[in-house]
Amino acid sequence: MKYIEQFPFEHEVIEEWIPLSDGTKLWMKRWMPQTNHPVPAILEYLPYRAGDWTAPRDYERHPFYAGHGYASIRVDIRGHGNSEGVPGDEYSPQEHADGVEVINWIAQQDWCTGNVGMFGISWGGFNSLQLAALHPEPLKAIVTTCSTDDRYDNDVHYLGGSMLGVDMHAWAATMLAFESRPLDKRVWGEKWREKWEYRLNRMEPYIDTWLSHQRRDSYWEHGSVCEDYSQINAAVMAVGGWYDPYRDTVLRLCEHLSALDKNVKGLLGPWSHQYPDRDLRPGPHIDFLNETLRWWDHWLKEKPNDVVNEPLLRTWITDPIPPRSVYDEMPGRWVAETSWPSPNIVPTTLNFEKGCINTVKTNAGHVLVDSPHDTGQAAGRYFPFGNAADLPVDQRADDGRSVTVDFEVTESFEILGNAKLKMRVKTPARRGQLYARLNDVSPAGESTLVTRGALNLSSREGRDKAVPMPTDEWVDVEFAMTGIGYHFAAGHVLRIAISNAYWPWIWPQPDSGVITLDLTGSHIELPVRPIPAAGSERAKLDAAIHFDEAAQPVPLDVKYPEAGLAGSRRPERLICTDVVAKTTLLQVDPAYGGTRIYPDGLHFDEDSVERYWIQWDDPTTARTESQWRIKLERPDLDWQARVEADTRITCDDANFYTESDVKCYDGDEEIFAKVWKRTIPREAS
Repeated sequence: MKYIEQFPFEHEVIEEWIPLSDGTKLWMKRWMPQTNHPVPAILEYLPYRAGDWTAPRDYERHPFYAGHGYASIRVDIRGHGNSEGVPGDEYSPQEHADGVEVINWIAQQDWCTGNVGMFGISWGGFNSLQLAALHPEPLKAIVTTCSTDDRYDNDVHYLGGSMLGVDMHAWAATMLAFESRPLDKRVWGEKWREKWEYRLNRMEPYIDTWLSHQRRDSYWEHGSVCEDYSQINAAVMAVGGWYDPYRDTVLRLCEHLSALDKNVKGLLGPWSHQYPDRDLRPGPHIDFLNETLRWWDHWLKEKPNDVVNEPLLRTWITDPIPPRSVYDEMPGRWVAETSWPSPNIVPTTLNFEKGCINTVKTNAGHVLVDSPHDTGQAAGRYFPFGNAADLPVDQRADDGRSVTVDFEVTESFEILGNAKLKMRVKTPARRGQLYARLNDVSPAGESTLVTRGALNLSSREGRDKAVPMPTDEWVDVEFAMTGIGYHFAAGHVLRIAISNAYWPWIWPQPDSGVITLDLTGSHIELPVRPIPAAGSERAKLDAAIHFDEAAQPVPLDVKYPEAGLAGSRRPERLICTDVVAKTTLLQVDPAYGGTRIYPDGLHFDEDSVERYWIQWDDPTTARTESQWRIKLERPDLDWQARVEADTRITCDDANFYTESDVKCYDGDEEIFAKVWKRTIPREAS
């Protein structure tokens, strides 16, 4: 990482309020270049608290843009951080209406030229797309990083029509902890507690809403820009990482926006759920800030540059790697595609009947898929953030719990895009789930997870439907794996691993039976990208991709007292097995940041842990638990506030049961305590 100490413009940081039409005030930080002329503005609009949680990341970005002649603005969404109001559900109509007001307010200020851009990662990337689809006139361009265009089938709630056990629970718990946090006494003075209590007494846990919509209905269509890409008028730079679950959004935006002659560029690198310049694994990292600066200069300042002449999609092909939970850098190379879907991709079919099977098959070419319910222990984290235990480890144990189909790789080849599976199956049950992994097996036997996909058999006719399976009848089903760029080397084995359980990624269904797989009616279609010949135009286009070393402003001087202290953190990922009870427990520490001390004197303590239990032979024993403990303290103001937030989900054949428990303290005084309990009927999950 290279640090930048001087910029073309000096800047100052201004904290102020944005007034909304209903009288609510949103808190913002504005990094403002020192100039006598109006400048374009760039907005980041988040619930994640500019005053504490995102402050280190904010100072990696906003001073850079201000230093290059932009008003760079960070706004707390209504009901979060230091903004007034009550927190609503994610991407709510209120959040969108407020966002449009904010954009128009910024454009009307005498320090702004009237041209506005938006950027963000995850939530901020989501609402950049969503607000672009509402096309406020001042919004000319966005940079959306690690976001989704499809809130139902490509977010933290459902996958392939099945409920996500891991992040449906974990992210709901995280957001409960976020919406419960206090306003800062430094900003609000003696009014902080009154404002906090108002918020606490009106908030609701997200989990109950999310679980109440188990199919793709109008709730999920709201905010899903895939419903109508034509509504997006702003220029879109879509950015993602091959180790982020939202990466398919980049491919879909390139496909659909370019087909509509919209201004779009895609960038997919070897990254986790992080900005491509952050010093978080894996790399290699790039000078992302200057990449985006070229984008802003073209669309907001109308500066001539070659950004619109870049290939439609610049992406990374990963070389064969051993299975590890973390990598400093991925080996591989950059490639370019000028259109998507690309004419360079050659769909290549591998028929299962021609592969090597790891289980007994009948004379008719059938095999049984009957995985124990704790299959999925080697899955890794749904949202890799760059921590040491995030990525999938050796898949051999999960492969052994699955049906595997192996194909020897006799000649090296590369894939780019989405592998597609077609399987002929039957089951004695009325429902069931399929989970498939594409693995790279080395000559030493190590099994590296390349990509994966899932299908709830009840949603085989559409995610908006729940259609029971016909019992003991053959049914052809199809689903895609998440996109990837990967190089399979000669001498390795390409493995497809198929299971009917994958905990805790997929919440198991009751009364789901053994699945019979017809090998003769099943295959995988690989998106093979032939390696271009040396000296060819394609090879030259690939070789022309170049990124400079990552560079950022000098970081915010945040102290991390626990850093480097042995035993200061629990294990990030711990798996325990009770062989008598036939139960597996997965415990995860998401390692979001721990204790930190900010330059303005704020002491921030945060600890969280997630737990997932299941018995190997009983899907109704699946249960989850999350615990959050947060403390904010300003010794100079004699101020301390604490939050305890716990979330639990259990189930039986008929229902899900949720429990959300929040307690809040002003010093040692308990000022709020509430438990929400809900019973939610199981429909499609």
